[in-house]
Amino acid sequence: MTTTPLETSVATPHHSALRFAARDVVTLARRNLLALIRVPTQLVFMVIQPVMFVLLFRYIFSALGTFTGGNYVNFLIPGILVQTTIFGAVGTAIGLAEDLQRGLIERFKALPMARMAVLAGRTLADSARNVIVLIIITGVGYLVGFRPHGGFFDYIAACLMMLLFAYCLSWGFAFVGLAAPNSETAQAMTFPLIFPLTFASTIFIPLFKLPPWLRGFANNQPVSETTNAVRALMTGTPAGNSIWVSLLWSFGLIAVLAPLAVNQFRKIA
Repeated sequence: MTTTPLETSVATPHHSALRFAARDVVTLARRNLLALIRVPTQLVFMVIQPVMFVLLFRYIFSALGTFTGGNYVNFLIPGILVQTTIFGAVGTAIGLAEDLQRGLIERFKALPMARMAVLAGRTLADSARNVIVLIIITGVGYLVGFRPHGGFFDYIAACLMMLLFAYCLSWGFAFVGLAAPNSETAQAMTFPLIFPLTFASTIFIPLFKLPPWLRGFANNQPVSETTNAVRALMTGTPAGNSIWVSLLWSFGLIAVLAPLAVNQFRKIA
């Protein structure tokens, strides 16, 4: 039985809307990624910080190998990768604040395009940028002695897990970027949020080396759970419940943070 063009057009308006929305998201994501080509120093500075963390902690705190069960670099690199993706998600706040400051958000809202494309395109572009940085930092880690033993597919699963976590977190940074008056303020607002989560965690040192009063927070916050899951997958050690807890944190964060960002976006005139 053949379907006439009229029947097809009537039967698939919802699919057409989704297709156009997806096209708008990809278009804006591409627009944000083009900044890496036109202003390559952005990527350079994004890479310099985690490389410095790798080199400093790798050689200054190498004595911690006795507390991490042997090779400290294998303990360190998975944590640095998690930290790198989180810091990369901060770019969502800065980028949206810059677009808002320049009046681009208002122009986008005046165009015949899906409203969700502005936020979704930005968060998608920042996730793609995180993939590039992950590849680079993995290479740097390998040069300083990192040797994952969990297998290729476990390594990919670990990377997807941390990218998912950073993506969900980026919706919170999207809210910050839309609420801040400029990019400098947006950046200043994000660091008090991420520094306690990253440094009061198991990224750099094992839990039992933290002060007793800090262990409760460090043991039950999302960055530690994600780090523990990523580290277990990459090094081939038991993960316990960390994988499922990290996934629950990711889905819980986006369920809370995405509506906040969307609501803030709607308030912009």
